Parts: sequence; C-alpha cells; structure tokens
Amino acid sequence: MRLLLVNLELMELWLPAFIMLQVFCFVEGYPGGAPTGACEDMLPRHAGVLPQPSPAPYTLLIDTRTFRPGKPITVTISGPEYRGVLLEARTAASTNALGSWHLPPPDTRFLECTRNPQGAITHSNINPKGNTTVYSWIPPNIPNPVYFKATVAQQRAVYWINVVSPTLTRGGYSSVTGPKHTSKVENCS
Repeated sequence: MRLLLVNLELMELWLPAFIMLQVFCFVEGYPGGAPTGACEDMLPRHAGVLPQPSPAPYTLLIDTRTFRPGKPITVTISGPEYRGVLLEARTAASTNALGSWHLPPPDTRFLECTRNPQGAITHSNINPKGNTTVYSWIPPNIPNPVYFKATVAQQRAVYWINVVSPTLTRGGYSSVTGPKHTSKVENCS
C-alpha cells in the first residue's frame, strides 16, 4: 500500500510538468512553414485550434483578370500584418496546386505540393508579413480558369481559411485560327 501512495505522489508531481511540456510543444504550431500534408485541405496542423468563424480581414489582390502561360501574375495579401501563410493556385475542378511560384519573398519559401517543388508558398518564419509582400506566380499551359486560395494566420491561434481571389481566365485566344489572309479587292466598274 505504501508503494502505491509513493507512486501516486510522484505522479501528482510529474503530471503537471508533463502536461506543460505537451502544451509547450504545441504552442508554436509550424513556425517554419506549413507541412506538405496541408497542401490539399489547406488546414494548419495547429493542435486544438480552429479557424476563425468570422469573415477574413484579408483579400487576395491580383494584377490581372486573365493569364497567359509563362507570364507572371502578381498576388498580394491585403489586410493586417500576418505571420503564417499557405498560398496556392487552383482550378475549380481540383484541389491540386498548379503552376509554379517565382522567387519567394523574404520570410517565405516554396512548399512542394502535388509533386511540384514550387507548387505553393508558405511562411519560413513567424516574422510579420504585410501588404508589401508580393508573390509572383507563373501560369501553366492550361485552358481552365484559375483562382488563388490562401490560409492566413495572424498568429498560431488566429487564422482564416478559404481566402480566395477572383477567377482568372485564360487570355490570348483569338477567334480566328491560323494565319491571317488579306485580299486585294479591285474596282471592276
């Protein structure tokens, strides 16, 4: 009986320390960026934290409404400073990241998604990012409309999912296919 009491006393002493250690391990979330497992659902893996139910204070601004394969598109996240981000381009029919991002801005990095080493952008640290952080995306050669989707975190416990841009359509199509022909019409009077 005495052994049981000693074990209970030890457990009472160590249990709070163990719980604090567990909490401390989860406090930071992913300060070095989103894990690859977040590519499809774009949910942070912050244990015990749910997305904000309120509308996001962020907007994805794009510099055009059309895209051409290989011609960079500029994307900016407008709103208050943020510390975490996961940003992808998608089509309506798929949850796969597409295209590739070009030169990640400071405090961000590429994230491999769908076997594409530059398929997404995520934070590389928890330094503040803001309206001056500009992302550049290179469109692939596809005919489908494209939109941008982001998860934006002000801090570990305060984040929004499903921040989406307006849809971009493929530009550069001509209604006339093939080479242009001109003909000379002569006056036959």
